[in-house]
Amino acid sequence: MDEGQSYHMTPEEFRDWGHRVVDWVAAYWQRVESLPVRSQAQPGAVRSQLPPHPPGHGEGFGALLADLDRVIVPGLSHWQHPSFFAYFPSNVSGPSVLAELLASGLGVQGMSWITSPACTELETHVMDWLVEMLGLPEGFLSTSDGGGVIQDTASSAALCALLAARERASGLETDRLGCDRRLVAYASTQAHSSIEKGVRVAGLGQQNLRLVEVDERLAMRPEALAAAMAADRERGLVPCFVTATIGTTSSNAVDPLPAIGPLCRRHGAWLHVDAAMAGTAMLCPEHRHLQAGLEWADSYCFNPHKWMFTNFDCDCFWVADRRALVRALSILPEYLRNQATDSGQVIDYRDWQVPLGRRFRALKLWAVIRHNGVEGLRHHVRAHIALARELAGWIAADPDFELVVDPPLNLVCFRHRGGDAVNQAVMDRLNSSGEMYLSHTRLADRLVLRLCIGQTWTRRPQVEAAWRRIRAAARLLVDGGDRR
Repeated sequence: MDEGQSYHMTPEEFRDWGHRVVDWVAAYWQRVESLPVRSQAQPGAVRSQLPPHPPGHGEGFGALLADLDRVIVPGLSHWQHPSFFAYFPSNVSGPSVLAELLASGLGVQGMSWITSPACTELETHVMDWLVEMLGLPEGFLSTSDGGGVIQDTASSAALCALLAARERASGLETDRLGCDRRLVAYASTQAHSSIEKGVRVAGLGQQNLRLVEVDERLAMRPEALAAAMAADRERGLVPCFVTATIGTTSSNAVDPLPAIGPLCRRHGAWLHVDAAMAGTAMLCPEHRHLQAGLEWADSYCFNPHKWMFTNFDCDCFWVADRRALVRALSILPEYLRNQATDSGQVIDYRDWQVPLGRRFRALKLWAVIRHNGVEGLRHHVRAHIALARELAGWIAADPDFELVVDPPLNLVCFRHRGGDAVNQAVMDRLNSSGEMYLSHTRLADRLVLRLCIGQTWTRRPQVEAAWRRIRAAARLLVDGGDRR
């Protein structure tokens, strides 16, 4: 063995390949619109091109880049394609990617203040900035009893909220004795699936989750929630946790917080508000009426990695009382003790999440805000919402299609009047073409097409082309394309 040999990439090699990688990413963004939006790969196609055994000896980084083009890119669905209209967006932008590179290069493990003070303090400061930027209640500021933390996803935020709610309701006895089977959680039938998963993981059990019916706008019915909570009280159960949503995944429905909040307070239930995608719209004051009643919330989250041009993963999560969250999640072994922690003067974000370790996510969020400014971010959000409303107008004016929900923001839910089979066939035809990507849901037991306008580089030409393709696909399927 040669003691002087090193297998590490040298700083000079890193600099050289770093330039080439940035060039590759920039070129990818320039050409992504020429690629199929949804991958055309068949199951197993990517693995069949990979060697069966790992290399015994190292290869040059150029070989990896070559395989990236040859093997990986054809097996990707391109979320950064401007005709990606499926699900909700998962956006990137130049400042975010560059800051992510910096964070990776710094290699910070920000579990405690002492492990990198700047990592913690920048996160606290950026989260306070966002309270101002989004018009959130001042109780979420770090200078109050509350504060914010960056989680990976809204699913993790919901789980942390559930754990804090569980321990507040049981006086920390659940952590000591095991889960209290009397604790009950509530969400609307339109709430995200992460709530059901969180209820399972937190030990409340699926049998203790009540799915509350919705109204004609697909928003939670407060009177149905009140009845469910009262019935559980009569049975000796304890209403513990309620999730309300600002912008549901299926339709962008908004639950009525001004009516839900007092119900939660009356029963001592934790109110968690999920605004994963729609929260970005609150940058614009004209949309903040959608979050009316947020002052009742015990916790709130939204995902900058959806619509605020910050690459995955980045969820912003606030609590009105950080003590409840820390009590539920804090464990302090001897090897993590230090003077700063013992002083009580610093925040240790390891106590605000399930894992111990944490990445320097605040750096990319800071970069996006600084590069765009509040007005720059508002500009893009307003442009996407305007395009969605214009598309909704085209759909409403077409006799073959119907608008299922009047879009409050950037999600358009619609369907062809020919029925579920036609709508499924239209979506399948468009998605398999590679020209655009739609997703679907079921509303009032009908298959509904979803078109979300929020991808970083989506502009009017892509939306116009999408509508032309939707109409053309429907004509071909319904009457062979003869009708003009």
